[in-house]
Amino acid sequence: MDVLLKTDSNVQRTETLHDDVDAAVRHALSRFADRITRVEVHLGDENADKHGADDKRCLMEARVAGHNPTAVTHHAPDLARAVSGAADKLKRALDTEFGRRQQH
Repeated sequence: MDVLLKTDSNVQRTETLHDDVDAAVRHALSRFADRITRVEVHLGDENADKHGADDKRCLMEARVAGHNPTAVTHHAPDLARAVSGAADKLKRALDTEFGRRQQH
């Protein structure tokens, strides 16, 4: 599973940020790692220099071999919580998606 990090112009991309995002995604999605080919993580600060509640956005898109991508978005007051929330949402979405496939 490849984890790709993309940021908008308002989020400074650092090696530490990349490592933290990679670890969070791999931890949350470890049970699906053999089915997921790639996870794209898009981080953004929607209010730029202005402060506001839940202005950090994390969009995660998982690419599952042979299937349509699954994407989720989570807003939070800081990037760490945005990533964590999106990873949890993506895990639940994949649980649901794979559960449906097994039932059919």
